[in-house]
Amino acid sequence: MLSPETLQALIESYILREGTDYGANEVALETKLKQVRTQLDKKRIKIAFDPNTESVTLITADEWRKLQAHV
Repeated sequence: MLSPETLQALIESYILREGTDYGANEVALETKLKQVRTQLDKKRIKIAFDPNTESVTLITADEWRKLQAHV
């Protein structure tokens, strides 16, 4: 379980790191935050921790299943 503040920071870091191109229309950070939270709530994306690098990121549920198949 992550604190609300930690989850918020993780999502913001992911959004800013990804640099997603939304085309001609600019999408506000708050909108992107809501979109990611919705995807987390619907289990479309997962929080992944890499013990080798001690880093955390978000990955799609499909990516998660592929990783689990190789374990």
